[in-house]
Amino acid sequence: MCVAHLEYNMRELHDIEKNDGQGFQFPGSFEITAMGNANANLRERVPEILRGLGLSVMDASVRERSSREGNYVSVSVMFTCPSREKYEAAHAALRADPDVRYTL
Repeated sequence: MCVAHLEYNMRELHDIEKNDGQGFQFPGSFEITAMGNANANLRERVPEILRGLGLSVMDASVRERSSREGNYVSVSVMFTCPSREKYEAAHAALRADPDVRYTL
């Protein structure tokens, strides 16, 4: 790849980072997925944790999927979020749960 092409790509990336309106828009609706132990009742606990932060959970959006061997589950939930701070707090609160391995 030539240097001129690399400089052009770098400029494009720089412009995206500085351009308002890129990325998440708050307030907004978002989906979060927590993955953890299958026997931890995460289908009920994930929405409860989000509600405990004052977030509005869309109950009809809750989905659960088991791992191939059934040891783990992923629970996905849509919720409305007023700010990036609350969004980050949602991930932190779920990750703080001892039965949640990680979040997406």
